Amino acid sequence: MNAETEMPMEGAPLIKPSSTDHPLYEPIVEACRTVHDPEIPVNIFDLGLIYTIDISDEGDVNIAMSLTAPGCPVAGEMPGWVAEAILPIPGVKTANVELVWEPQWGMDMMSDEARLELGFM
Repeated sequence: MNAETEMPMEGAPLIKPSSTDHPLYEPIVEACRTVHDPEIPVNIFDLGLIYTIDISDEGDVNIAMSLTAPGCPVAGEMPGWVAEAILPIPGVKTANVELVWEPQWGMDMMSDEARLELGFM
């Protein structure tokens, strides 16, 4: 292997795009909005912690998410909360939620609603 195959292409996005055109995308987003970080009164979707929602034609859902900090006290539980929120959605067959740390989460990933609610606007 050479260095070119190991390094991402210049300009390649750090976050894989979501399946936004899939009919299950919006219901999954709404389910993610029911999950909250216990320390922050804003849902994890509007905080920008859900990086990718990848949905297969068969209804297999893969989610890449992060946390506000690696030392978050609920780090081990949060992926399970997300999976529990989306599994009951009709059409969802499986839910795999993976914690990722790249790119590192930052306050610029929050929605305007989250910034307003937390007093950053």
